[in-house]
Amino acid sequence: MTMDGYKGFLGLLVLALLFGFLSVIFTLIWVLHYREGLGWDGTALQFNWHLVLMVTGFVFIQGLAIIVYRLPWTWKCSKLLMKSIHAGLNAVAAILSIISLVAVFENRRARNLPNLYSLHSWVGLIAVILYVLQLVLGFCIFLLPWAPLSLRKIAMPIHVYSGLFLFGTVIATVLMGVTEKLLFLENNLYRSFPPEGIFANTLGLLILLFGALIFWIVTRPQWKRPTEPDSSILQSKGGAAEGMEVTIAVSLGSNMDKSDSELNNEVAARKRNFGLDEAGQRSTM
Repeated sequence: MTMDGYKGFLGLLVLALLFGFLSVIFTLIWVLHYREGLGWDGTALQFNWHLVLMVTGFVFIQGLAIIVYRLPWTWKCSKLLMKSIHAGLNAVAAILSIISLVAVFENRRARNLPNLYSLHSWVGLIAVILYVLQLVLGFCIFLLPWAPLSLRKIAMPIHVYSGLFLFGTVIATVLMGVTEKLLFLENNLYRSFPPEGIFANTLGLLILLFGALIFWIVTRPQWKRPTEPDSSILQSKGGAAEGMEVTIAVSLGSNMDKSDSELNNEVAARKRNFGLDEAGQRSTM
């Protein structure tokens, strides 16, 4: 199958993957070089896992899950396989985000710090809860076989919209978190353009560019995966049945017309023969 504007798609895809990969690398450099590394001991090192796992899972992997259907070299794969890959990537993103929340709550509990007082924490927690709910409902409706096609048809636009909405919410939440972390620098150091501040701001721009490219790729109708018959199999069967009924009706009608015409011709021939016989008898008399 060919894709319209394939070269443009490929270029934007490479840029998106580059920005996403750099976002993960920059996050690792930030916590390893500027934030003293990673650990799971209740200290700030444990909090750093929150940064790494959120950017890796909730941003980068979720972005990959969103555009996996747009990859033209996967269009020959079965829809069930692509659904499984899509669900698997989203499941990995959900697991990493949950672990990152555990790291934050345990870190704050160990240091006797308050939880959930900032807008970043409110929006982030809501996003994780809705994301897990979206994953469970998507698995039950679109991956398991017992959901009727009518329910899938109703749920599909909601599923697509909520997925993009949550991805945009995650991008905004991560940017808020980066800013909040920098504002906690000692002695308001963030105001003096320190190297860490410039580096973290660059990380924020990379995340923003990655999200923008994912949104652009996934909203172009010419790059949409071609429709497959699995979602309209009943309609196609119904159409075939209707077509068969029409064909049968037409053939029956034509046969009936043919039989009627033959019968009429036979009656007319008998009348003509009867007329000739009668005329012959009269002439003989």
